[in-house]
Amino acid sequence: MEANIPLGWKPLNLERYDGIIDLDENLDAFLTQSNLYTNDDVILCHAIPTSLKGASLTWYGGFPPRSIDIFDILIERLNAQYATSRSHRMTSATLASLRQADNESLRKFMEI
Repeated sequence: MEANIPLGWKPLNLERYDGIIDLDENLDAFLTQSNLYTNDDVILCHAIPTSLKGASLTWYGGFPPRSIDIFDILIERLNAQYATSRSHRMTSATLASLRQADNESLRKFMEI
């Protein structure tokens, strides 16, 4: 809590992460905007709750005070917490292994 927010810091203009939207995209937007002011780990750890809402903000609030002061560790924990919410990229191997079930309509199969 001893870290001072840099002069001129303005609220970041980004969609707040709720555990559903793309985490990587949210973190990229957060870092792009916050790095205009600082790259100090302590300040980034204090500022990241402004990019969170709902369950992810509650999750962040569960950390004991002064338990994380390295931003990369916070990001590792955030990634681990929301790993199941990540969008999965389709690879050519994944696409090649897709098969329509015998009793599955083409419409239902294409929804995947």
